[in-house]
Amino acid sequence: MNSFACLRPNLMRVLLLVSFICGSQFAAADVRVPAFERAQLANGTVLLLMERHDVPMISFKAVVRGGALSDPAGQSGMSGLLAALLEKGAGQRDAFAFANAIAAVGGAIGTDIGTESMQIGGSFMARDQALMIELLSDMLQRPRLEAQQFDALRARSIEFIRAAKDSDLESLTDIYGRAALYKDHPYGRPVTGSEAELVGITHEALRRHYQDQVGADRLIVAVAGDFKTAAMKQSLSRAFSGWRKAAAPLPVAGVPTMSTGRRVVLIDAPDSVQSYFWMGAPGVARRFPDRAPLDVVNTLFGGRFTSMLNSELRIRSGLSYSAGSGFERLTQPGLWQMSSFTQTQTTVEAIDLAFSVLDQLHKKELDATLLASGRAYVQGQFPLALETSGQWAGALADLEFYGLDRNYIDGYGAALAAVSAQDAQRMIRERFPASDNMTLVVIGNAAAIRDGLGKYGPLTQMKLSDPTFAPVHSTAP
Repeated sequence: MNSFACLRPNLMRVLLLVSFICGSQFAAADVRVPAFERAQLANGTVLLLMERHDVPMISFKAVVRGGALSDPAGQSGMSGLLAALLEKGAGQRDAFAFANAIAAVGGAIGTDIGTESMQIGGSFMARDQALMIELLSDMLQRPRLEAQQFDALRARSIEFIRAAKDSDLESLTDIYGRAALYKDHPYGRPVTGSEAELVGITHEALRRHYQDQVGADRLIVAVAGDFKTAAMKQSLSRAFSGWRKAAAPLPVAGVPTMSTGRRVVLIDAPDSVQSYFWMGAPGVARRFPDRAPLDVVNTLFGGRFTSMLNSELRIRSGLSYSAGSGFERLTQPGLWQMSSFTQTQTTVEAIDLAFSVLDQLHKKELDATLLASGRAYVQGQFPLALETSGQWAGALADLEFYGLDRNYIDGYGAALAAVSAQDAQRMIRERFPASDNMTLVVIGNAAAIRDGLGKYGPLTQMKLSDPTFAPVHSTAP
């Protein structure tokens, strides 16, 4: 590592401090999408190619439209299993040989599943780009999808859920929350599935799902790094131009109709000494035009360590170790959520405080100093997410997936600099929910906290041992 690289973290802190003190807007304003080429094959596959010769590495992000949205009714987790199975052998390589081929050259490939897409990401030395393309092509077009690997992955997925119920309750609040807020809309499906639905997925159904929902017309391949554009385009075109299209139509999510008013879902975890709580409400879509002021306000409310929410729940009251908020922005409006945890005996006190902080956001105007601080923070964080080839490959794939132009990135710095107090107050008024219009989800000892939670609204109680994340019965408070 050279001397500049060693100094870089400290240098960035100094630059951010100068930006905040002097009111400079240079940090985010200088971020521009580098030159790249877009090509679309006859079968629908989109290629996005960005040359970057700073390091001898190539990174890629392959995105297949569909994701958990394409899971058959009653079989949530199908696409998640498929994504994991793509890593377990493809082409002429079984699972061991496939993993060994990657490890032998120091490369990396990993799959992930989201609400609306399946992703494959990876990075290789530039000299190994032929192998990289071969492996990616095999994963997508010639996965082995072996029954033995399927059985093992399905069993492991069920055990992961059960393990989370034993030792990682915090990771489950979001899953229960989505199910409660979205109800029957596909956005409410758990992307990794539930115990009840994973059990019912068969190997034959998964192979059929692959044929129906994975194909060239769904594919975006973004590549950034040390290569020649013409040669990379030729290689990728040769690898993917002969691939078939998906056999079934792409599922499309309608605009979700989310729950309104305030209601409570309580998941009984009788052995827990803490309560984990989540509040959610309708949010915005990825193409929402006022992204900059929305990001600044959410940063101030619950998006950084010194946010209003974390300051009250952790720093001043000591009721929690952390608290935060954020927007999920999908093709259709996603959700806004805030979450935290606390000791069982302080559950109601902590929830009251969280609601109170939200009320204060609506009642008090953000002063100029606080607003400048929020702008400076977002401006400082934004460039850090667009430094590496891997980050740029992901950014290009996102722009293509959501139909966004380069101004989504190029214009963000200027939009942040222009955020006014009036813009911030409009976002609070229009896009941040009132505390009496939210779904509250709590995982904890129901015997100890149920009576206290009743004051927040109609209460639905579930058992942590229930094999599904959707509410099963309701009881009036």
